[in-house]
Amino acid sequence: MSRIGKRPIPVPKGVKVEQVGRSIKVSGPKGTLQMQCIGRIEVKVDNESNQILVSNPRPGLRQQKAMHGTMRSLLDNMVVGVSRGFEKKMQIFGTGYNVKEQGGKLVFQIGFSHPVEIAVPKNVKVEIKTPVTRGNDVPALFTLSGPDKQELGQFAANIRKIYPPEPYKGKGIRYADEKVRRKVGKAFTSGAM
Repeated sequence: MSRIGKRPIPVPKGVKVEQVGRSIKVSGPKGTLQMQCIGRIEVKVDNESNQILVSNPRPGLRQQKAMHGTMRSLLDNMVVGVSRGFEKKMQIFGTGYNVKEQGGKLVFQIGFSHPVEIAVPKNVKVEIKTPVTRGNDVPALFTLSGPDKQELGQFAANIRKIYPPEPYKGKGIRYADEKVRRKVGKAFTSGAM
């Protein structure tokens, strides 16, 4: 029995959960999300106690065991997403690198001979706090936010993939909480041999 899967999911005020067959729809102040139930996991919406209960009728099957906790986590992420939302803070390091939003796209100037454009999904909001880097000490900062945790994480990963941080000077795009392992460059010594 999954310890995570057994825990009920509390539904906060202002969030509405609807169940039609195997489909679950969660709506709240930040938006609406919908998902089909995975496998044969049973989901019950208890409106009296404002909870969602996830149960596994066949705990002996290996795949059912694996999907029990996963299904509960996905539903919990939906409830949290439509009530509070998720956010990812990102940084750009490198002299003269910058980011701007224009026409539903993020445009990056990050050391290539051309600007790099990436389309912003409709459920994701972008807030640019510092658009241009100042040397290698002050990074450009921007925040991505949205109700869908999976969509937000995938979009942030696609942005990071444009120019991942390199280990020598630390230039590139990274998550704000990411630690980049730095390498020491070649040391040249002077003197005759």
